[in-house]
Amino acid sequence: MRLLVVEDDRDINRQLVTALEHAGYAVDKAFDGEEGQFLGETEPYDAVVLDMGLPKIDGAAVLAAWRAAGRTMPVLILTARDRWSDKVQGFDAGADDYVTKPFHMEELLARLRALLRRAAGHATNELVCGPVRLDTRAGRVVVDGNPVKLTSHEYRLIAYLMHHAGRVISRSELVEHLYDQDFDRDSNTIEVFIGRLRKKLGVDIIQTVRGLGYVAEPPPGD
Repeated sequence: MRLLVVEDDRDINRQLVTALEHAGYAVDKAFDGEEGQFLGETEPYDAVVLDMGLPKIDGAAVLAAWRAAGRTMPVLILTARDRWSDKVQGFDAGADDYVTKPFHMEELLARLRALLRRAAGHATNELVCGPVRLDTRAGRVVVDGNPVKLTSHEYRLIAYLMHHAGRVISRSELVEHLYDQDFDRDSNTIEVFIGRLRKKLGVDIIQTVRGLGYVAEPPPGD
């Protein structure tokens, strides 16, 4: 899953990016509304953390521009504790949730997980595909009750496929949603990670749809 953080306070921005990357997300960042609006309009993010008090273009205007342009990704806004009006303005502009500053990182991560699973149509933190269970809160994958050790890129890949289980995902979509801006994007690496995942999982839940991409589905007869 690929996220965008738009926050002008560089310390808070860095803390957010570090926590999100540690939680298994690919993360891009922006420090003003102008840059954030451009990235949100041109890159396919799964969710955005957006500060309301931004230089150049304020957060509400950025969000309104995204929605007017048809961008539907979930947006979590950050507001100052005493600015209830920011919350109202943010929701009116199209926000999905908010966190007030100062905030607890665990709460922000939990709210983001909730936004991501609702956007994909899931009700809980646990995603299930045949014998494979993925706990988005713990960042853990188990097969038939046995934990599977994955690299960060392998985890992002299986998490994206399982969030969208049953839908064929092209290699280009996987590349766009698994890597941040600065990553050397070579779609051939997806095939490498798919091969590693299949070997580590030991079960046939990742199907290749020739000419189209990959789909996470329970094994035949499961």
